[in-house]
Amino acid sequence: MSSENTVSINGQPHALPDDPRVSLLDMLRHHLGLTGTKKGCDHGQCGACTVLVNGVRINSCLTLAVMHDGDEVTTIEGLGTAQNPSALQRAFVERDAYQCGYCTPGQICSATAMLDEIAAGWPSDASDSLDGPMEVSAEEIRERMSGNICRCGAYANIVDAIRDVAGEAA
Repeated sequence: MSSENTVSINGQPHALPDDPRVSLLDMLRHHLGLTGTKKGCDHGQCGACTVLVNGVRINSCLTLAVMHDGDEVTTIEGLGTAQNPSALQRAFVERDAYQCGYCTPGQICSATAMLDEIAAGWPSDASDSLDGPMEVSAEEIRERMSGNICRCGAYANIVDAIRDVAGEAA
């Protein structure tokens, strides 16, 4: 692999690793020191490693870094800062939806993309209609966030935080 191949991570270009076996998760955490993205199950079942690639959420443990030449990757570090958190980051704090915090980066990345999916009119299995306006109901959020597991059981607060940002009454 040539170092000419790059991926944009949180708006900054980075050379892809020479080793084609490096997962995107390991590139983020071990090569770039972006430890906000967590390694949970390493099998794509828990969602702790969720990041956004070109605005779409993926499990970074299940994809190789070299597959993302030219892509735009956003991690939790790219969504906001401690001084200027994103709306979802603020809502998670205000609703105490982060508990131990291990799953929180993946939850927030996933929720960010989920709200974009709803705004774009993408239905889920919980949607009442395939082509109607999407309601950001608790059922809709639970269905769309089902790939993100919280071992602390903070689901009620996570749903409330997401609904706060979506503008719905929690």
